[in-house]
Amino acid sequence: MKKNILHFCIFIFTIFLFSPCSMAQKSRFSSNNNFSIPFDTNTNQTVTYQEGIEFLNKLTTAYPHFLQVNEFGMTDSGEPLHEIIFEVNGKFNPLSETEKEDKFVVFINNGIHPGESDGIDATLMLLRDLCTKEEARNQYKNIVLVAIPFYNVSGALTRNSTTRANQNGAEEYGFRGNVKNLDLNRDFVKCDSKNGESFNKLFQKWQPLVYLENHVSNGANYQYTMTHLATQADKLGGKMGMFLNEKFTPALEKAMIIRNEEMTPYVNVFGFDPVNGWEGFMDSPRYSTGYAALFQTFSMLTETHMLKPYDKRVKATSIFMEELLKYVQSNGKELQKIKTQDQNNVKIKKEFVLNWELDTTRHRILNFKGYESSLEKSKVSGLDRMKYDASKPYKKEVNYYDAFKSSLKIDVPKAYLIPLAYTEVLERLKWNNVEMDTLINAEHTAHKVEVYSIKNYKTAKSAYESHYLHSDVELSKEIMTFAEALRYPEQKYVLVKMNQAANRYIVEMLEPQGKDSFFAWNFFDGILQQKEHFSPYVFEDIAAKILEENPDLRKELEDKKASDEEFAKSAYLQLEFVYKNSIYHEKTYLRYPVFRVGG
Repeated sequence: MKKNILHFCIFIFTIFLFSPCSMAQKSRFSSNNNFSIPFDTNTNQTVTYQEGIEFLNKLTTAYPHFLQVNEFGMTDSGEPLHEIIFEVNGKFNPLSETEKEDKFVVFINNGIHPGESDGIDATLMLLRDLCTKEEARNQYKNIVLVAIPFYNVSGALTRNSTTRANQNGAEEYGFRGNVKNLDLNRDFVKCDSKNGESFNKLFQKWQPLVYLENHVSNGANYQYTMTHLATQADKLGGKMGMFLNEKFTPALEKAMIIRNEEMTPYVNVFGFDPVNGWEGFMDSPRYSTGYAALFQTFSMLTETHMLKPYDKRVKATSIFMEELLKYVQSNGKELQKIKTQDQNNVKIKKEFVLNWELDTTRHRILNFKGYESSLEKSKVSGLDRMKYDASKPYKKEVNYYDAFKSSLKIDVPKAYLIPLAYTEVLERLKWNNVEMDTLINAEHTAHKVEVYSIKNYKTAKSAYESHYLHSDVELSKEIMTFAEALRYPEQKYVLVKMNQAANRYIVEMLEPQGKDSFFAWNFFDGILQQKEHFSPYVFEDIAAKILEENPDLRKELEDKKASDEEFAKSAYLQLEFVYKNSIYHEKTYLRYPVFRVGG
């Protein structure tokens, strides 16, 4: 009898465990709604990758005239990137130039850091409302909404409850790094990931008017659930930058106050009290908003506060997206007009700012709502630690330094010449719709070109996102014929003319002094290594003859010995000095292989 009861219990348990309708499975879904997510029944839960894609597929099956779910390119996980398109008229195609007057593309990206899952759940619920509620659709009838539900798919699949040590919910979430341990929010131009390649192509397919990316903050403590970070207005520049600063962002801030979700600019401080003020964030092209600015797109990030409960964060994100869509619906024609004007200007502009620095002479006053902080002894170290007291809120005026000024400007050449051998560079240009002309070499042109040589640079001592970044690049320049500049006689080149919509992207990526240029990210490191050298015992006699025949070089040598004690004590350094100033030294060492035409 006992044996039969045991067998019966095992049988029931097995059915429970492997049934798709088990109690464990049901607990993550609402029983009265076919289009539910775990958040609907437990506001401290976030959807898994599998649940999210299943939800979207069910939604598009039921509402194919409003919603489309496509696989678009690949990610490092081996799973595809998903392109979600909502459009009332069900066209689901990029807009023509005439259509852009009445339809406005808003692109929303989620799950770039899958532990910051607020936007994933909020976007799924937004899409559900747009499909199932006619009044919601009518509110945004001129919007074409393109969304990525999970950008970092491998991170989303790596579920845990511990890696976000500073975060209050959800119960489980994804991991920040992807399967290659890359932070994909640093990968938008170097594109070490398949995700980055797919994103570049998807962004260029839609060329959005507005781009939004949803995040969760990891810094100071304060009263707001929502903070926001628009692309740096000075960097965006033109009429768009002014409009973003003076109208677009203030309108969203006002709308959020009306919805009882007052927000503040992203609090860019770590480890100290924001009562002393803080600096705005300069988003270089490695970041999505910095990348989008290169293509004249209004772009923003949400940054909900890590210590606020998960349901409040999702709600704040939902409200922000609703208000953003309302604003674009109401003001899209004006936004599109300004964007078109700036795009046309970029095609003919003769100078671009390449690098920026904080302008400490300008700041805004924010009425900031924070919490009092104090110092007390740490139970870990016995030293002072800072602690916020949420029972002591304050509202104080603080300085917000969000103005930047040019630290380096670049004249735009008529064209760039890029060696065909640098396939990784040419691939990325192609992904970003850069127009490139027929291959040419020395037999086809006698053009004069401007050639850079790398005089000096710094390299990071530790790895950063799989690279050792270069910075503080100093250049020398000379004019020579294209034939003279060639490293190898049979080398083929691609001509990139500077008369196109991608001009800003081209300049920032091909000018070696750019913070996130291809040179900075090590795409051209081969030129930094000398290939031919000398043997001192052989070159001694050659060097002596060179100095005998070149008294000016002899004087330079003696002057350097007199002014540099270390140089004076080193026979090798002195031989090297002669070698580098002789016909024996390879002329292409440290020569940047991308040439400027008609600078």
